Amino acid sequence: MNYCSISEASARFNIPESTIRYYEKKGLLPLIERNEAGRRLFSENQMALLGTVICLKNTNMPINDIKQYIDWVVEGDSTIELRLTMMETHKQAVLDEIALMTASLEGIDYKIARYTKHIQERKEEPS
Repeated sequence: MNYCSISEASARFNIPESTIRYYEKKGLLPLIERNEAGRRLFSENQMALLGTVICLKNTNMPINDIKQYIDWVVEGDSTIELRLTMMETHKQAVLDEIALMTASLEGIDYKIARYTKHIQERKEEPS
């Protein structure tokens, strides 16, 4: 089995090593193996799990909820329905956030157009 070091995991996901250590400390990366020197070793399964944690964090899922999700993953197939419900609920929260951001972006675009027009009109005024 191929393993990645923490620095390789950090580079692959473009996050600091300290973030990975924090995730492990919070219980989001269970069952991390270590070599003889005590350095973390990330299997492909661990890398996939880290990718999921990052995805959930990037979409503003709270750490406690991510921890619950990871606990259910470790528990196994008996929690699939719980995980599905959690993902469906989280997806809706993300969609709601996207809708809010889209509406807010429209407001920003309005202001940009207004200021651009104002500046253009000033430039066209006779001196």
